[in-house]
Amino acid sequence: MAVEPSFRVTVAQEAHVRLDAYVALHIPGMTRAQARRLILEGKIRVNGASKRPAYPVKKGDCVTGRRPVRAPSRPLPESRNLDILYQDEALVVLNKPAGLVVHPAPGHASGTLVNALLFRYPELHDMGDPMRPGIVHRLDKDTSGLLVVARRPDAYVALIRQFKSRRVVKSYLALVYGRVELEEGWISLPIGRHPKDRKRMATTSPKGRAAHTQWRVRERFDQATLLEIDLKTGRTHQIRVHCAAMGCPVVGDALYGKRKARKRPGRRKPGALETVKRQMLHARSLRFVHPVSLKPLEFEAPLPGDMQDLMVSLREAEGAGKARA
Repeated sequence: MAVEPSFRVTVAQEAHVRLDAYVALHIPGMTRAQARRLILEGKIRVNGASKRPAYPVKKGDCVTGRRPVRAPSRPLPESRNLDILYQDEALVVLNKPAGLVVHPAPGHASGTLVNALLFRYPELHDMGDPMRPGIVHRLDKDTSGLLVVARRPDAYVALIRQFKSRRVVKSYLALVYGRVELEEGWISLPIGRHPKDRKRMATTSPKGRAAHTQWRVRERFDQATLLEIDLKTGRTHQIRVHCAAMGCPVVGDALYGKRKARKRPGRRKPGALETVKRQMLHARSLRFVHPVSLKPLEFEAPLPGDMQDLMVSLREAEGAGKARA
């Protein structure tokens, strides 16, 4: 919850009311329910100490805390550089950097791709969902790569239909733990919300939906493999869940990547795989039909610098290992 600067109120006379009621009465914009929650969280204190919501305030008590503010009902425009690969009156294709959230969500009310898009393309304000205007598909925060955004209502509807009918062809590059020996393969496991952890998806969910992933090996390293991955369905976290299910989670995936690189005896510093800070997953190519002109469009985004640097390090380590052998 967004908050304003702290407040400080000294009780001027005997109030004969509970702390949560007193705060709600004297702090603009504060409801009693909000006050109770903040008191229980220790964010509202009396004379510097935590109290119960039912604490009877007394004359001379000093009540301190922070006043919550409502998040905007719609995302606000924010200036930010974007890597635009293509744009016309109907759509925009861009290369999203890792670390950028696509649209506002709990914990990310601002600083998202949508905020930046609204600054550059004000017409998006009335495009589809108010909290994700123009967005017809998404990438996880730490996944880099290609996104298409609609700028006109007819383009918005047509692109959503293409995604739902699976006519959009998406290809990814994923660096996964382990040396995958087969050249290519399929993963067909249903994906649904994890029954115990709502932040995770799982292939064992009782309400899983069909999910199909095709992969092929692009390059092998000592302890990792670069896979090219084509999605035949578009489930949440599909690549990350399917790679983990086949025992080769995406390198750097904090949510599904339990596997770690092997530590070699006598190593004094961590290897390249042990220093990765985010999941090594990149939306490399995107192919679809232009929603207005009906011409086929295809785009490709180069690997981001951190993935390129990591693979250079892996090649160098493998070359050094062969030289020592």
